[in-house]
Amino acid sequence: MNVLALETANEQCSVCIADEHQELYFQLDARAKAQTQTILPLIEQGFAETGIQAADLTAIAFSRGPGSFSGVRINAAVTQALAWANDVPVIPVSTLQALAQAAYRTAGLTEVTAVLDARMSEVYIASYKLDAAGIMQPVDEEQLLSYSEAEQAVKFAVIGSGSALVKPEQVEFVQLCATAQDIAAIAIVEAKQQNWVGAEQALPVYLRDNAWKKIPEQGKP
Repeated sequence: MNVLALETANEQCSVCIADEHQELYFQLDARAKAQTQTILPLIEQGFAETGIQAADLTAIAFSRGPGSFSGVRINAAVTQALAWANDVPVIPVSTLQALAQAAYRTAGLTEVTAVLDARMSEVYIASYKLDAAGIMQPVDEEQLLSYSEAEQAVKFAVIGSGSALVKPEQVEFVQLCATAQDIAAIAIVEAKQQNWVGAEQALPVYLRDNAWKKIPEQGKP
């Protein structure tokens, strides 16, 4: 079993190739908004270093959002193209779940409320708990909420870029970001159960209908 995992939803870019036993390849480009220039070279580098080709993949996993609109769209488009061309199934992974998985991987947290800054005085939020397989599983639905609404929805330790917006006193994990390593960890478990979809369902999830708002309307500097 070989899984290619892609993460571009957080304005960074990372690629991971893993099998059911170990991580075979991982690279991160931390430059903001460089996904379009780096994702394909990183994938090609991974194939070259592991000797694995796209046709050898069991599945392609990607962070399907919510997150950066352009980043989510890039991730979905690259995944769909690779999956179509090589007849490989797809495993969409929530960006919030991947963030929760990162909290477990890097800090050993087993109960978290993942919060991402969604701009326009809103955040994406959902809570997660570790299961017996070592995967952070949702205990509620992903939501797009105002800061005050999100504060009421917090269940556990707050993590992610939106944490300071809803719980200013809890900023220890505000810089925590998911990578393709976290997408891969979740996807390997899903692949073992063949919980995947076809390339046509490699679709982004924005949680916001008006994702095309102009920059001044998004509250960006």
